[in-house]
Amino acid sequence: MDLKQLTYIVKIAEEGSITKASERLFISQSGLNQQLLKLESELGQQLFHRAKNDFRLTEAGEIYVDYARKILDLKEEAYNKLNDLANNQTGHLRLGLTPERGINMLMNVYPEFYRRFPNVTIEPTEIGIRRQLDLISRGYLDLGFVTLTESDKTNDEYIHIYYENILLAVPRSHPLAAHAAPPGEPFATADLSAFREEKFVLMFKDSTLRQVIDPLFREAGFAPQILFETSSNLTLRNMVKNQIACSMISHNYAREQEDVAYFYLPSRPMWELCATYKRGHYLTKAASEFLELAIRHYRKTAQENNQSIV
Repeated sequence: MDLKQLTYIVKIAEEGSITKASERLFISQSGLNQQLLKLESELGQQLFHRAKNDFRLTEAGEIYVDYARKILDLKEEAYNKLNDLANNQTGHLRLGLTPERGINMLMNVYPEFYRRFPNVTIEPTEIGIRRQLDLISRGYLDLGFVTLTESDKTNDEYIHIYYENILLAVPRSHPLAAHAAPPGEPFATADLSAFREEKFVLMFKDSTLRQVIDPLFREAGFAPQILFETSSNLTLRNMVKNQIACSMISHNYAREQEDVAYFYLPSRPMWELCATYKRGHYLTKAASEFLELAIRHYRKTAQENNQSIV
């Protein structure tokens, strides 16, 4: 069996296009098309439905690509195990990172990782949590770092790092901020219903964070007046800091307390920071070392930010 041919067909399926697949594989479009036609001739079956700029798998194609991916995964696992056995500290480490939190972690742990594994290439991808979980399940990422609830978890492996509180963030100029703890002190608790007349800026509607906070507003008996939604926790914090609105953010971003007052809510809502990888996937020595460094960084940062590590 030609492993290169397997790679070609899987890439066409991933990209949904001969043109895009040829660009990713650095081969000519005509050459890739010839490989596909040759294979379909050998199999006596068509693997793709063809339309302009749209290649969709046939039923035969679905079967072929499913097994092709398994074979390629087995090859990669075998080489990884052999490299570890020979102590060959080379290869690639594909990481899934959430924007802001994830890239900050990478910048902090990479110098130590590079010292230990100078010949291992890091391939970071900053993406949302649901996309990250999908790529982990399909074997396109070696490690991911995600914040989620139990209901968000797939059938893959998850390593608990810590639970993180979701906080109500209010401008210090707000009258009710008078009940907040002074900067540096443990947060006070506030009833969300007391802020029913306020405007809010929130994380975008389909985010995992909204799965946590939307029920809180329902329980408080009101729908928030939302100025806008964003994918950036830093934007949320800055909008509160600039006295534009209130917000709900994770404890990790409760750094600036001079202009922002933070409150726990009575129910103490939280989500979980986890590392994740595909079930059954072999973690190389490099991946295991990176995982250890990342967990150590996250827990140290949480403690410095007065979060309890559970």
